[in-house]
This record gives sequence, C-alpha cells and structure tokens, in this order.
Amino acid sequence: MKINIFFNRENWFLIFLFIFSILINQYYGNKGIFPVDSFAHFDSGFRLLLGDHPFKDYWIVSGPFIDYVQALFFYLFGVNWQSYILHASFINAVLTIATFLVLRDFKLNIFYSFLYSILFSILAYPSSGTPFVDHHSAFFSLLGIYSLILAIRNEKKIYWILLPIFFGFAFLSKQTPAAYIILFTILILITFSIIQKNFYWIKYSLFSAVLFVFFLLLHGLVQQINFYSFFEQYFLYPQSIGSKRLENFSFTYRGAIDHFKFIYIAILPIFYINFKNILFVKNYFKQKNFYYFLILLLFTFSLIFHQLLTKNQTFIFFLIPILMGFSHITLEAEKFKLSNFIFLAMILISIFATYKYHLRFNESRKFHELNYVDFDLTSKGNQIDKKFLGLKWITPEFKMNSNFEIVLINEAKSHLKKDKRNKMLMTNYSFFSVILDEKLYSPSRWYALDGTMYPLKESSYFNSFKNLLLRLIKENKIEVIYTVDTEENSNIKDASIYDYINKECFKKIKITKLLTSYELKKCNEIKD
Repeated sequence: MKINIFFNRENWFLIFLFIFSILINQYYGNKGIFPVDSFAHFDSGFRLLLGDHPFKDYWIVSGPFIDYVQALFFYLFGVNWQSYILHASFINAVLTIATFLVLRDFKLNIFYSFLYSILFSILAYPSSGTPFVDHHSAFFSLLGIYSLILAIRNEKKIYWILLPIFFGFAFLSKQTPAAYIILFTILILITFSIIQKNFYWIKYSLFSAVLFVFFLLLHGLVQQINFYSFFEQYFLYPQSIGSKRLENFSFTYRGAIDHFKFIYIAILPIFYINFKNILFVKNYFKQKNFYYFLILLLFTFSLIFHQLLTKNQTFIFFLIPILMGFSHITLEAEKFKLSNFIFLAMILISIFATYKYHLRFNESRKFHELNYVDFDLTSKGNQIDKKFLGLKWITPEFKMNSNFEIVLINEAKSHLKKDKRNKMLMTNYSFFSVILDEKLYSPSRWYALDGTMYPLKESSYFNSFKNLLLRLIKENKIEVIYTVDTEENSNIKDASIYDYINKECFKKIKITKLLTSYELKKCNEIKD
C-alpha cells in the first residue's frame, strides 16, 4: 500500500513541481543583481544571527518577517548566496504546490492543474530571484486567499485558523498589497456571514489572530523592541510616503489597461459567467461560486492597484495561470458551449503570455533593471568572496565592465578588513557584514535620497531617525562611518550624514573610488 501511495501519479506531479520551482528560481537568482534590491535582506538576515533586530537596531519601513525567515535559512543552510536565494526558491515551490492542490480540490483535470501550476512557478518568484518585500507580501496574501477559498468551500476549521496567520506574515513582509487584500477579505467575510447566516468561523479566525498578535508582542518584549518604534516605523512613517504617492497617482489607458491585458483576458471568463449568473440565477449571492468570484476579482484588482501606485517593475503576471485555471474550472462547471475550443485557446494564451514575460523578466532580468545587459560580460561572484559562489555578477551600473566593479569592491573590502576600529557602514552593497563577519551597525537597510527608505530632513520623523543614528554611535562607540557607493550614481551623499550630525564632527577622507570615511572627532552632539 505504501509503494502504491508513493507511485501515485499525483505525488509524482507534486515532486516534479517542487523540484522545478526550486531549480528555476535558483538559476535566475544567480543571474545578475541590482544591489539595492538584490541584497535587501542579505546583511539584515545575518545581523539577526549576530543579535540585532529591526526597529531597534536599524530603521525599517518593510520586510521584518523576511529578515527573520532569512536568518533561519542562514542558520540552517549556512551564510552564503545560495542559501539566500533558496529562501525565495522555497517560497516559489510552496506557492506552486499550493496552486496545484487548490486547483485539484476544485476537481480540475490533473494535467491542466499541472500545466497552470508550472506556468505559475515560472512567472512567480524568478522575476526577482532573491527575497523581495513585494513578492513576499503578495505571495503570503495569495496563501491567505487560497485558505479563504478552501475555508468557504470545505468548511474546515484549519483554513480559518491559517487565514489570519498568512495575512499576518504578508503584512509583516510589506504593508501593501497585504493591507488592501486584508481589508476586502474582511468586507467579504461580513457579507458572507450576513447572507449565509454563518458565523462559526469567527471563533477560529479570531483565536488565531489574537494568538498571532500575542506572539508578536511577546517577541517585541523579549527582544526589547520599543512598541512605539515599531508603530512609528511600520505604520506612521510609511503612511506619509503612501499619501504622497496617492496624491501623484494618475490613471492612463496604457498603464492600467494595456499593460495588464493578459490578466484581464485570464479573468474574463470568470467575470462573464458570474455576471450572467448574478442577472439570471435566483439567489446567486448565496452560492459559494459567487464568493470565489468576488475573492479572485478583488485580489486581482488589489494587486493591479498596488502596481499602479508603487510604480515599481511589474511582478504580478503570475496571476495569469491562476486566473486561467479558475476560468477553466468555472467554464467546466457551467458546461459552456464550445468549451473544448475555449480551453485550447486559454491554454495557448497562458503558454504564450508565460513565454513572453519569462523572456522579459527572467531571461532579460527586467525587474532588476538588467534588460539591456549583455550577460556574456558577467564575472564570478566568488571573486569577491567564496560566499558568492555560483553568482554571475553583473549590475546595471557596471554592465560593460563587471570585473572592474569587483576590483573596486575588493579594494573597499580590503581597507575595511584592516580597520579594526568600531565602524559603521552605509551602503547599498548590503553584504559587507557577511563577508567581513562583523557588525557594521548600518542604521538603515537601504539608502536612497527620495525619502522612501528613512526620514529626510523635511520629514516629521527626521528626529526619530537621527536619535536612532546617534544611539547606535554612542552605544557601540563608533569611531568612523564609512560609505561605499559610486560617484556616478551616488545615493549616499554627504547629506546622508551631515543632515543628522554636524559636519564639524567629522573628518572626511576619500579612500578609493567607492569608499569614503567620515572619522568622528570630539563634539558635543555625540558625547556619551
């Protein structure tokens, strides 16, 4: 019996999907980098192993959950690049398996379920390859959506328990799109409960949510993370950024319609069937199919709205095979005329769209601004450190001479290694703590001059970041602050330091093309 279970056809599909999802992301995660994004959780994940924590030891606007998960991957698999991208690969595999199982739960043919799932795995995490806040937030939200759909469909309490946990992980990865999805889920559940007169789920989801918040607060208490610091950095400051983006939001046909046309095509059959049933089927609002439609529709538009508002590179084309799969299920249930022809068209569109966006985002690495790079010019990442074994190093800024960038990085690495003083490092090459195996006390995960990463001088939260910076310097007896950045595209300028601490407190020395030191002198501002 055990042998028969092991050789079950569905189990073989699951094994193949899991392995393929891991390998495809590992491959593209090794193909080029965009430092500010690619290394977003590299040093910060390592810092957790050294005893640092977000909100307390570095300013953070998103992604604390990702840092903790990355610390776990480093602990289990070693601190290196391959275990870093394995984090993203594992999430890719989990979501692919979940997609397959959900489609199978709706009795979709195993081969169709396999096809849509493998297309999903190609379009999901490989566009980034490395752990990234938007991807994690969207994917844990998707797990929440799957739990919600299965909870309504199967009425099993485990799905109601998992629902707040997945949404909690999504929100702690990034506030949006998770917040939009959580909000519409609450509205759907209120509607579902009133119309169905079904409130049994509340005790399970409420218990799970309360337990989640309890453990979150307990962690903060144990690690001595000030609650106001958490609230200010993760709620108040991001709202000030989001409000500005909302003010500057503009709708265009090309941006909102044409760009997402394959997503709209994928959801069109679901929309058509449900709209028809709303008009002609009595009490259709009481049927479960209506809620599946409502959940998928609002989830889709939440992600599209998020993309339009953030104006980041598009990463949500993974919706196409998911929506095609549910469209397939919907048409089969309705016994739609000419369904075989339509199914063939849907499959061909799915394959074409996957191929199109695979070339653009996976092969050309557009998400990391590498779409005009000649990948024959890559260098070996282990020329910087053995921890980067397998990484094909090339960045947008040094796309014609990746080896020269490595030479510059190694110059900075050599100098920092020789300097035994207590030092702080500000850089978007967020891997020096790992390759030097020491604390470098960076006050922020990212450095940009647009105010999205940490408060600038004009922000009402400026003093909070300044106080964090001063505390790190005093408590850790910092003697010198270093910056590592290029002159051609410098994000870290003198203002990043002088706006917070008087210029007279420093002696600035340009050491190499990338490396600058700001040696601290005696001054009242940084006295113990």
